[in-house]
Amino acid sequence: MEVLNESIYDHPKYYDLVFGADCAAETKFILGCAQLYLSKPAKRFFEPACGTGRLIYHLARKGYDVDGLDLNPKAIEFCNERFEKHGYDFRAFVADMSDFKVKRKFDVAFNTINSFRHLPTEAAARGHMDSMAGAVRVGGLYLLGVHLTPTKAEPSDGESWSARRGYLTVNTHMWTNDRNPKKRVERYGIRFDIHKPSGSFRINDELVLRSYTRKQMDQLISQNGKWETVATYDFGYDLADPIEVDDATEDVVYVLKRKR
Repeated sequence: MEVLNESIYDHPKYYDLVFGADCAAETKFILGCAQLYLSKPAKRFFEPACGTGRLIYHLARKGYDVDGLDLNPKAIEFCNERFEKHGYDFRAFVADMSDFKVKRKFDVAFNTINSFRHLPTEAAARGHMDSMAGAVRVGGLYLLGVHLTPTKAEPSDGESWSARRGYLTVNTHMWTNDRNPKKRVERYGIRFDIHKPSGSFRINDELVLRSYTRKQMDQLISQNGKWETVATYDFGYDLADPIEVDDATEDVVYVLKRKR
């Protein structure tokens, strides 16, 4: 089998398939949070690190006004080509989610699948929270999904899953390479095994993510001063089942409300 040692983000077609399985549940959760925690109906949605735009595209199909950004030009090109193909205006743009500005305010922003942890430093994380405060209107929401590092339980070591679209199948395996809590760096191997009628090949990559304990995440949110945590959920996205985050918790979606 041919092996490519390349970034998975440079292969948006396969990335979109691999991470698209939860799209319906995530969209339902985003709209449910808007209904539950906003005082008036949401019209404008924004996604930092939108990648291939799978979520903003689904929201656009439902009639909402959407926008997004990502650092990877190939992902943004894929996203905007899909919008154009289906008759929508170009929406996503290339930018660094730790330092950006938008021309208008949004009712709801979301970053649900751990992309926030790609920001490598505390300064970058603070910059992101400040930039998001500039993008979301007062009283609006930011749904931030983070895989925390538990301090009172053994962290999970890996997972595998498969996705299929027509004759294309991608088998994904993700595992832990290294954890350094002092430097707050976690390294994960990730592999796409791609199977098509014309043949099979593999993409190998390593994700380098900044780690957050419950306390570290709470501190980042409180230090910013512009966000209030109004609810927390796990990655099951069940609005009827909010969770209490403790030192054994791993997957969390923070429902943050923009303060005055």
